[in-house]
Amino acid sequence: MSLERATEYLQKFGLAERIQLFDVSSATVELAAAALGCEEKRIAKTLSFRLPEGCILIVAAGDAKVDNTKYKAKFHTKAKMLAFEEVEEEIGHAVGGVCPFGVNLNVTVYLDESLKRFETVFPACGTANSAIELTIPELEQCSGCREWVDVCKGWEA
Repeated sequence: MSLERATEYLQKFGLAERIQLFDVSSATVELAAAALGCEEKRIAKTLSFRLPEGCILIVAAGDAKVDNTKYKAKFHTKAKMLAFEEVEEEIGHAVGGVCPFGVNLNVTVYLDESLKRFETVFPACGTANSAIELTIPELEQCSGCREWVDVCKGWEA
């Protein structure tokens, strides 16, 4: 269901044919990088959080970690990730395949500044064995992001 949902969504942008499926898991940054043969930092991981007004996704580089101080300054609340069992119902994709493509209507997407240092990145496509290579402008366009944010640490040069 999630792969079909992401594929249908990406078809609107003419990108669905670029989805890659693997015979191995790509559910974590490490596994995705191994499946793709790229650096872990180029994996665009999608993290799900709950705000008082609803759920959000933050797409960040594989080597970035959420900085609680920056997160609180931006969203005016402590970072609270969704529980494993909540993710699929709240977001529309299960853990391991969470991506910003074809998410539930009430989910807001943000892109973290940690991604901007790359020409292309690899987000998942709804399953734990899929990915797509996108340029940063393509990701910005097809993610439907509200805005770019600076809420991560550990990736700066």
